[in-house]
Amino acid sequence: MNLNYSRKPSRLKRVTMENRSVWLVLVFVALISKEAMAAQHVVGGSQGWEESTDFSSWASGQKFKVGDQLVFKYASGLHSVVELGGESAYKSCDLGTPLNSMNTGNDVVKLSKPGTHYFACGTSGHCGQGMKVKITVESGTAPSTPESSSSSSSPAASSASAMHKSFAASALLAALVAASLINIYM
Repeated sequence: MNLNYSRKPSRLKRVTMENRSVWLVLVFVALISKEAMAAQHVVGGSQGWEESTDFSSWASGQKFKVGDQLVFKYASGLHSVVELGGESAYKSCDLGTPLNSMNTGNDVVKLSKPGTHYFACGTSGHCGQGMKVKITVESGTAPSTPESSSSSSSPAASSASAMHKSFAASALLAALVAASLINIYM
């Protein structure tokens, strides 16, 4: 009795393995593309996180989506960023029970859920002088439109947006090539 266990997988089994590989590649690309489409918003535009910035005007010219990032750029030691728990704390500049505090001078906050988020400077007196911002995040993960404090996009924002779209297109192309190669060689 000769049992030969070195047989090649059946055609059906190979097709199933090919399909799994293709789906894994496509899921991976979808995850990368989602990250690539998220926007980075420099809070305050070209002025950054400074006392002289009109944050209400800046925020009203922005569209924030889940997955986007806020970047607070400021002179470390002069300012800080405090995430507040609600509108009451925001209006009264109550910094006593923050959700988060940052002080690096280049702080990044990922907007992970829809709703209104409140931020203020933690330096004594700065919030009361208007150094605070209210961010309304929309649900969904469609590409956002980061803009400077003026009505037109800054060159850096436009460049970053174009780079994200280019990356997403490249990732999709790479996935299609990988899927084709998997089908050819399996």
